[in-house]
Amino acid sequence: MSHHSDGPSGPEPGGHQGPSSHDRAPYGRPSRGHPPYGRPAPGRPPWDPRDRAYPAGRPPFPPPPPDPRAGPPGWRPPYPLPPVPPVPPPEATTVPQGILWAFVPFLTFGLGTPFSFLYGAIRRGSWNLGVTAAGYGIALTGVMALVQTDSAVLMGLGTMLCLMLWVAGTAHAFAVRSTVFPRESSRNRINQHAIDVAKYRRTLREEARALAAEDPALAHELRIGRPDLPRTYDDGGLVDVNSAPPEVLATLPGMTAELVDRVVARRHEQGAFLSAEEMAVDADVPPDALPRIAEYAIFLP
Repeated sequence: MSHHSDGPSGPEPGGHQGPSSHDRAPYGRPSRGHPPYGRPAPGRPPWDPRDRAYPAGRPPFPPPPPDPRAGPPGWRPPYPLPPVPPVPPPEATTVPQGILWAFVPFLTFGLGTPFSFLYGAIRRGSWNLGVTAAGYGIALTGVMALVQTDSAVLMGLGTMLCLMLWVAGTAHAFAVRSTVFPRESSRNRINQHAIDVAKYRRTLREEARALAAEDPALAHELRIGRPDLPRTYDDGGLVDVNSAPPEVLATLPGMTAELVDRVVARRHEQGAFLSAEEMAVDADVPPDALPRIAEYAIFLP
């Protein structure tokens, strides 16, 4: 009776002996006459985690970040996702403007001071800067008249006046530079972002209307115009006049409680509306309220 057990190094079926200790290679290396460690099974890709682990010291690559608009793994929506909404602009570091304009009196030795302030007056539409430009112009005219005389005293006075134009004009230009070239405030950026969001919502409404005209059944499945029901499709704030409950119809701009009652009664008696014009005739919608209602209303069959 043999005391040897049939293990990894014991006899194998068919009389084949397992590899001896001197034939075995270190861990991770193939031995002579045997398949390499971790060879994938037939029909599997060359790199399959079921066949071997990742090499030592080389962790797997991190997966890409998931799309926040995507559903569960492997799920694909039967319709195109809405466009990404605009993001508010960051606080941009703007370069100070008007530096060269403020240096004009300094670079021209005061001779360009009137013209510099005249440009500022035209740019801002300021009468005060216009009067200042006129005063500097009169002073420059006096300087030119004094320096052309034969009197040394008058020439000295003209030179002093020119120096005053040079120094005072430069200091004055830097003092009013922020008025002539004001910085853009953060309020303007916030307002521009609000405009971008409103245009984005309008684009969503146009896309939802086009989808509903092409495939009304899909529009019903996506619950376009039904903000009272759970849904994932963003239609930009549309309201389906033919199926929305009265409390949702009341959210339409220009829709009063009396109009809501007339619309609900009309659709119960005669069926769905076909257009905003038909609703205006049958429900007696005021002409001034119709454009505001039509902007957010949709009429699904």
